[in-house]
Amino acid sequence: MTRKYFGTDGIRGRANQPPITPDIAMRVGMAAGLVFKNGDHRHRAIIGKDTRLSSYMIENALTAGFLSVGMDVLLTGPVPTPGIAMLTRSMRCDLGVMISASHNPFDDNGIKLFDPNGAKLSDETEMEIEALIDADLGDRLARPRALGRAKRIDSVTDRYVEYAKRTLPRALSLDGLRVVVDGANGAAYRVAPDALWELGAEVIALGVDPDGFNINNEVGSTAPEALIAKVREVRADIGIALDGDADRVVVVDERGTLIDGDQMMAAIATSWAGKGLLAKPGIVVTVMSNLGLERYLEGIGLSTVRTPVGDRNVAEAMRREGYNLGGEQSGHIILSDYTTTGDGLVAALQLLAVVREEGRPVSEVCHLFEPLPQVLKNVRIAGGQPLDDEKVRQRISDHNASLGENGRVLVRASGTEPLIRVMAEGDDSQAISAVVDDLVAMITDAAA
Repeated sequence: MTRKYFGTDGIRGRANQPPITPDIAMRVGMAAGLVFKNGDHRHRAIIGKDTRLSSYMIENALTAGFLSVGMDVLLTGPVPTPGIAMLTRSMRCDLGVMISASHNPFDDNGIKLFDPNGAKLSDETEMEIEALIDADLGDRLARPRALGRAKRIDSVTDRYVEYAKRTLPRALSLDGLRVVVDGANGAAYRVAPDALWELGAEVIALGVDPDGFNINNEVGSTAPEALIAKVREVRADIGIALDGDADRVVVVDERGTLIDGDQMMAAIATSWAGKGLLAKPGIVVTVMSNLGLERYLEGIGLSTVRTPVGDRNVAEAMRREGYNLGGEQSGHIILSDYTTTGDGLVAALQLLAVVREEGRPVSEVCHLFEPLPQVLKNVRIAGGQPLDDEKVRQRISDHNASLGENGRVLVRASGTEPLIRVMAEGDDSQAISAVVDDLVAMITDAAA
């Protein structure tokens, strides 16, 4: 299936360069609007965005596209991606749109689309939209009286804060917990501190002063050093770092130790299993999750279902197989009793609930297994696809065979950047380092 615009998480690229230009964004709005106009009712899309300078440009272009095919538009301003998924459902919209490049630097941007149920689109729907983006749509434009209307809606952040709080038991309070929260100067710069404060926590906030350029800049889940330093400085109980659109989260314990999504899922799964809250005895993770997590879950009677990388793949497997907990090592955690996509704030609140209920420090709650040594390196490519090389594929297969049950090798192309990601993990750290170095060298030669 050849794709021109959509990657693993919507459409993404450098702002004001294809495919993130005003003209393409307008055509995305036209194409998506036509695909989701079903029935005789008045159709509408809801558009949210993060704090990047370019998000305003893309917002206006998308709005023009939707209006031109007769779809009304609701504009929310900055709001987390999971907030748009939730609002698409609650406001009975036909389509949800989030303008964000997630954890990427400010000069990138992207377009994420959600169906009426707040779920990310299927491959088939994305390909249907792709076919229309480059098509001649002149005869499908709305007549003057049928043009859409645009309206900016207020109190969206208040709705999202209330929704996030309601995922916790009403009697649960965070009184007495000192929490450092890093909003990445992104979409959750207001809602995350507000929600934690309203639940009773003492909140110290970082990354809550967006200026259009500083999103994810030395803050957020991909740059947790400032959070670690602040947790240690103020002797906080926990640090919480979101990314630019707040669909992922990482945590820092009271000692300043970074905790990834695997450890968070282990803690939540253990708690939920004990309370009978897991829909099925297991969770869904991606191929990137550590083998240590899989071994730990097996030891407590829980299964592990693995999917390709991407929270959309996790969500699809959860829906298909009936699981209500899943996610990625990177911090995309999906709790389908509450959300349809990764939600960093809701995941953090569920972890805080476990901490509060168990009365133990985060360092104990979130250290349920020892991760196997894992080495990940990236190879930047300019043109061809080295993974199509038969010798490269055979070398990957040989390394996997040599590691056997003591480890594994995973080599994949990034869905958002021109990179080949080479990962190996296993019981012997020297052996897996040698495997990664060997594959990186071979792939580099093949890509030259």
